[in-house]
Amino acid sequence: MAVTITKDTKIGDLLMIDRRVAAILMQAGMHCVGCPSSAGETLEEAGMVHGIDVTKLVNAINEFIAALQN
Repeated sequence: MAVTITKDTKIGDLLMIDRRVAAILMQAGMHCVGCPSSAGETLEEAGMVHGIDVTKLVNAINEFIAALQN
């Protein structure tokens, strides 16, 4: 089953798909990945707080997940 991440995906849901995505988030500047409140935030919300281009982040995550599925 193909998984597609969007800017509306919650960080907690994303980490349940694959915890290795945490490295991508941290590399982008989201160092609060383990914070309990971040689990309920969407990628877009967290991106706004951290000044991150969410489109680039979502693309990177989807490329990572696609590579896992192949």
